[in-house]
Amino acid sequence: MKKLFIGRQIRALRGDAKLTQRDFAERLGLSTSYVNQLENNQRPVSAPVLLGLSEQFGLDLAQISVDDDDRLVAALSEVFADPVFAGHRPGLQDFKTVSQSAPDFAHAMVRLHHAYRQMSEQLAMLDDRLTRDEALTRPTPYEEVRDFFHFENNYIHDLDVAAEELNARLSTTGRVFARDLVEHLDARHGISVTRHRLAPDASEIRRYDAAAKQLSLNEALPESTIVFQLAHQIALLEAGGIMDDVLARARFQNEDAAHVARIGLANAFAGALVLPYRAFLRTAQETRHDLDLIADRFGTSLEQVAHRLSTLQRPRLKGIPFFFARVDRAGNITKRHSATKLQFARFGAACPLWNVHRAFESHGTIIRQLAETPDGSRYISLAAHVVKKSGGYGGPVLHYAIALGTEISHARDIVYCDGLDLARDAAFDPIGISCRICERLTCAQRSVPPLNRAISIDSDHRRLVPYEIR
Repeated sequence: MKKLFIGRQIRALRGDAKLTQRDFAERLGLSTSYVNQLENNQRPVSAPVLLGLSEQFGLDLAQISVDDDDRLVAALSEVFADPVFAGHRPGLQDFKTVSQSAPDFAHAMVRLHHAYRQMSEQLAMLDDRLTRDEALTRPTPYEEVRDFFHFENNYIHDLDVAAEELNARLSTTGRVFARDLVEHLDARHGISVTRHRLAPDASEIRRYDAAAKQLSLNEALPESTIVFQLAHQIALLEAGGIMDDVLARARFQNEDAAHVARIGLANAFAGALVLPYRAFLRTAQETRHDLDLIADRFGTSLEQVAHRLSTLQRPRLKGIPFFFARVDRAGNITKRHSATKLQFARFGAACPLWNVHRAFESHGTIIRQLAETPDGSRYISLAAHVVKKSGGYGGPVLHYAIALGTEISHARDIVYCDGLDLARDAAFDPIGISCRICERLTCAQRSVPPLNRAISIDSDHRRLVPYEIR
């Protein structure tokens, strides 16, 4: 005869009668310890006790069945046979104990596993459809390269040092001119440089003919861009070995990513050649990071200076940690890097409260913003509108806004903090990273709810944002 364990039913009867274990035991003529063992399924219930429970507390003997427990034990056994529980499978007695002592928990576990299996099957079907198009399962080349530079902290030491050493050979002041780079290309590589209109639409910037040893540059480019493109070409010719080593370590999944990354590495070398690390860092510190003064000192653009400031991460010679971003008119972030705690969203547009969006309205000036992120960190954020032309009338004109910022703890070293009321909490604008991951609940500029929060909508009550976040 099968032993009968009904601890849960006994506890329910005692609870309904509002009795302690001692009083309950006295009514049945049992010891308190015996009742405790019965309730915890440590002992099976006997026929006399069953009769006592029926007479004293109205237990319906017809409702007592061991089949339900058996079915639940079998269901739990099936659940824990799933490979996901490998190494953590309980024994049969454990299943019996849970089924008898906490059946609601056991049923919840079975339902949870059922939901897990359904979700796994749906994901498998989706994965099967996606893998038919391999391009959908891999990151794009630009995403891979973006992540690579991000985790390298936007600083490649060997490239940076090599570029700085070349700068020292070409200039005694740290500033290199176009003529210095043209002479170097001719003397070192026998390459001649010409400037002229390269294409009818004026969109071509640089063209190199290796066979003819001819480098052609668009004559409409500003001098700072001419210098940078010359430095980029030198990088491709002289830093190839370093770039090969870096690319080998990167192990990109996408073959095209290596080609994209090589361009990025050549740009990094060019930036370090035009703005050599030590001289640039010293100038930044002396001017308290005045972007215009630094640009004048090295003959570069505002964007080149801002971007270079975000890369000053040389070991034992680091500069102030900055974030840098470039945004187009549609709000797309086309360049991004942060050496600060503020990290840009991998997907989606930037926070609309960020001053970078207002820069398009303020051509020729650097606008300032004191900002606070949801984690309580405070920043000085600078933004400026930049225009890039590559031709005369009718040629393409590109408009961007750039942003540069650092934590407010560096205020004494940032000239743009002068005159701002840094002690007043209300002076700091509450900004986020992206609406989809921002936890601010009352922002009137919110475009979509946070991904991990539910919303409620009251049709009789409307605010600027038509839902409340729960």
